[in-house]
Order: sequence, then C-alpha cells, then structure tokens
Amino acid sequence: MKITDIKCYVLSHEGQAPAFHWRQGLRVPDFSGHTMYSAVLRVDTDEGITGHAGGPGFRMADIVVGYYKPEYIGSNPLNIEDIWHRQWELRRLGVPEVGIMDRICWDIKSQKAGLPVYQLLGGNNPRVPAYASTVTWDTMDEYELHIKECMDVGFFAFKLHATGDAKWDARLAHNLRKWVGDDADLMFDASDGWDYVTALWFGRQLEEAGFLWYEEPMREYDLPSYTELCSALDIPILGAETCEGAHWNMATWINMRALDMVRVSTVKGGYTGAIKVAHLAEAFGMRAQVHGYDRHLCAGIPNNDYAEILVIDSEQIKGLTSDTQRGPVIDGYVTTPDEPGLGRQPDWEELEKRAVLIV
Repeated sequence: MKITDIKCYVLSHEGQAPAFHWRQGLRVPDFSGHTMYSAVLRVDTDEGITGHAGGPGFRMADIVVGYYKPEYIGSNPLNIEDIWHRQWELRRLGVPEVGIMDRICWDIKSQKAGLPVYQLLGGNNPRVPAYASTVTWDTMDEYELHIKECMDVGFFAFKLHATGDAKWDARLAHNLRKWVGDDADLMFDASDGWDYVTALWFGRQLEEAGFLWYEEPMREYDLPSYTELCSALDIPILGAETCEGAHWNMATWINMRALDMVRVSTVKGGYTGAIKVAHLAEAFGMRAQVHGYDRHLCAGIPNNDYAEILVIDSEQIKGLTSDTQRGPVIDGYVTTPDEPGLGRQPDWEELEKRAVLIV
C-alpha cells in the first residue's frame, strides 16, 4: 500500500463563548464574534482506503504543503513505526503535530485489517468504566447538584479540578466523599496549580478522604519535587501529562520515581506513542491512565482504569446516556465500537463546497 495524496480542507465557523471555566489563572478563551478556522486532513492510498483526522486550521495547510506531501507521499501507511519516527524528526523542523498522521495511519490500518483500532492496539476490553470529570463550578451547591445528577445517570467514579483556592478545594474534596459514599473512586486534578508546600498539605487532605489518585499537583518541570512528594504521600501521584506521547521523557520520570501512575493519550504522540508509554509503565508495574476521552486507547491497554467523560451542566449530563456521537454512558460504562476505522468518513463533496482553502 502507498499514500497517493494528502489534502487539507480548511473550514471556517463562527466562534463560540466558553461553555465553562477552569481554575483561577486558566482562562477559557471567548471566541464569540470571531471567525475561527479548523482543518480536516485526508490521506488517500492506492488501494482506495482513505484516512482522515482533524487539525489546526491554516497551520495544517502549511504543514501539508511544506512537510507532509514531500515526506509521506509514496510511503506505506501500514508501516506506522516508520511514519511515527519520521514525524518526530519533523518536530526538529517545527512541526509539533506528531499525533495527526499517526492517527490517520491507524485509521487506514484498521480499515485494511477489517478490525477495530482497539483490537490492533492489543485488545483488552471494549467495555470500559467511565468517570465524571467536572469542570469548575462556582458554589458548593452547584457541585452537589451536578454530582448527584452524574450519579443518577450511572457514574460511580468522579474527578474534581482545582478552583485555585486550596482550602476551599479541600472542603469540596471531603464533601464529595460524603455525597457519593465510601465505594466510589475519586480523583483530583490540581492542573499544576500548587507549589510544593501546598501540594503536600493538599495531598494529605485527599488521603483522608480516600481518593484514588492525585493528578498534576505542581508544574511538571521540577522532577525532584515530584520525587519528594511521591515519597512523602501515600496517595498515588499521576503525572507527566505535559510530556505524554514521548516514552523517552516518561522513562526519566519513572527512573526518578517522580510519579506513581503515568498519563497517556493520543494527542501529542498518536496511538503509537501512547502504546509505547503504556507498555513502558506496565513493565514497571504502573497504571497508565488515559487523558481525555479515547475509547480505543482505553479499550486497548490493560493498565488503564477509566475513560474520562467531561461533565459541564445539567442538560449535557442528562444527555450522556443517549450520546450517539461519542457513545452513550450506560450504568457508568462506555463501550468501544467494533467497526473498523476511527469514525465515519466526512462528506467529502460537502467539504469541497464549504472549504475556504484546499491544498
């Protein structure tokens, strides 16, 4: 099989106001009143199989013209290791989107094999437990309302994100345990918001409340402080989110005992990078918790506990049980589809009409 063509369709759409907010200091941008641009990347092969993925607007068009077409046309997309390592070489030239071509190649390989991606990744279990991952709400009453709505639709695991006020967040963590009972798994994501002293104090609060993991408590540049924190606390530290997709960096974190669980996703290193990280963690007896929502990755590896489902407001939470686009949450589980590929092909004729630029 050979790649015969690579196209980028740049699409315009109306910007939206943010649907939620994060902690103090992490501002979700308001794009309302602005025209925004996204891209769809299409890769054709000589066997008539087409793969696709989303990308970052006009930036993606530049990458396709300057890098992807000369680098990959004529290459075999089934040789994913080759594509992946060449993509890392392109990073040295300023092309950070390692995961995009990798995901497209897995899309093509899955269609060629007639098997779902999660089975090609190893195939663990298509039915994956899910946790409700909260955005930041303003009052304790809002948290209680939405957590109970999540319980009503079947969730039995929950994650909080820091608001930026450690003492308020500690009260929230203890309240969450009261609301959901002793059997629920609980997680906390500090979004790299604490210094070491606050991270240590807060970790002990989470230990008292019986949380499953403590995620990204500090900025992920000071590995000795992470090593010290792991040694001082009993609760597992989940880290290395900022270097996910690079098993080389993850090896340093593990060697320094700077975490107890590793973060893994397809965003920065695609499925190939994610599997390398997950297997590396498994070799050290560590869990590899999937960042964000990727059912194929969650179902493909044995050392992940949950799929992460962002919960925003009452309407969205109640609609999760009938979500046909991302897959419904049923009794606290999501099920990975058995169809080959990474989703339905776009209507290419419609994209031809809508695109503001095609390269």
